[in-house]
Amino acid sequence: MIVPVYNVEGYLVGCLESLLAQTYPSWEILLIDDASRDHSGSICDAYADWDSRVQAVHFPENRGPSAARNEGIRRAQGAYLSFVDADDRVEPDLLEKLYEILAEAGADVSACGADGIALGSGPAAVYTREEAIRCLARGVPFNLVPWGKLYRTELVKGSLFREDIFYSEDLLFLYSLLKQARRVSYRPDALYHYTQREGSQMQSGASERKLTAFAAQDFVCQDAAKNFPESAEDFRLLALEANRCLAVLTVKKGGEGGRTLPYLERIRENTRRHFSWRAMLRLPRKRDAAALLALCASARGFWMAAAAAFAWVKRLGGR
Repeated sequence: MIVPVYNVEGYLVGCLESLLAQTYPSWEILLIDDASRDHSGSICDAYADWDSRVQAVHFPENRGPSAARNEGIRRAQGAYLSFVDADDRVEPDLLEKLYEILAEAGADVSACGADGIALGSGPAAVYTREEAIRCLARGVPFNLVPWGKLYRTELVKGSLFREDIFYSEDLLFLYSLLKQARRVSYRPDALYHYTQREGSQMQSGASERKLTAFAAQDFVCQDAAKNFPESAEDFRLLALEANRCLAVLTVKKGGEGGRTLPYLERIRENTRRHFSWRAMLRLPRKRDAAALLALCASARGFWMAAAAAFAWVKRLGGR
């Protein structure tokens, strides 16, 4: 189990206790401390000293979750591996059940359900490569992140995370990995408990790190158009929705260094690059489609309209 760790001292003990309780008979925990500034590193060392199955690795400087996960992948000794975020918890039988459905189906990847996050579900099933890619594109039934899954280690070692991409790196990793997988087995049991933390970077506006997501979106959308055309529009929709959310957050929270409009212009450019009327028609809410059309038309106009909407909502809330 690979656990990237960064400034999570209030959550890490709960996470580790849930991992130590695993019913699967043989496992190792690789804690990769990404230069935490709180007591997370000390907690990692304490657990490594206490249990020989736990290994703590410390980066001298912050390198991001992709580099932390890659370090764990390189050090992994078992035939299978799993990722767990340091602020989450898992059920004691997570590994046991994930291994069970992977082995029964002769799959390369197995996935389970999760709570604490908006996630579509479905019945237990075994998916072909093409079907798994379609599930990834639609976010149903399994999610777009690496946790809550078990992988054959040899497959992951050939599909490392891009360390120069800090957002949407999960999507790129899973897409690249599923392209190599023969089968994916899924079980809807909520064996993973996701924690939504206040003040996380996901709730901030645009930054240079966040805009590295564009490289991931570009690759996945272009590659899917060639190799998985039945999923291409769904991947375009993912990119459009991600850009809409980022644009809204940028108006609400501001861009890095106060550069709100320049960042909105770059988001607009990427949105226009992936724009598709077929994808737009799949949006469940008309207001989201309207927001994307406004963003495509003018970054400044979108900024003014969104700022006015936020001010109106704030006035209503003050009444």
